[in-house]
Amino acid sequence: MRFMMLMKATEESEAGVMPSAEAIAEMGRYNEELVKAGVMLAGEGLHPSSRGARVGTGPDGKRTVTDGPFAETKELIAGFWMIQAASWEEALEWARRVPEGEVELRQIFEISDFPEQSMTPENAEREERLREEVQRQHSGA
Repeated sequence: MRFMMLMKATEESEAGVMPSAEAIAEMGRYNEELVKAGVMLAGEGLHPSSRGARVGTGPDGKRTVTDGPFAETKELIAGFWMIQAASWEEALEWARRVPEGEVELRQIFEISDFPEQSMTPENAEREERLREEVQRQHSGA
């Protein structure tokens, strides 16, 4: 099972305040634990929303772009981890061990999670082919 752990933004992270050397070291030790346990698939920090944009669909069906910053800090993400765990409980335990801040834990949909009527064999084959292509592109093969 794959999970996303989403680190919530704070007023400081949105203001571009970088973490202290101690906080970076503590997070580095946590990341090392994830890697040594073989559960980490990816993990990165994100620039503040002032350097981002939201792309949506307006009432007329046209795409809209809203440049950051965004008003509601509590709804923003400052970083993420993608992990692979055997169960929800294991993923939750990893989330509990994040050194500081608020983390949202969400399970990632797998092809097998979709009902047959929406994940037809053709749709499943396309998704699998795309995942394999992404792996090839990023593995240097």
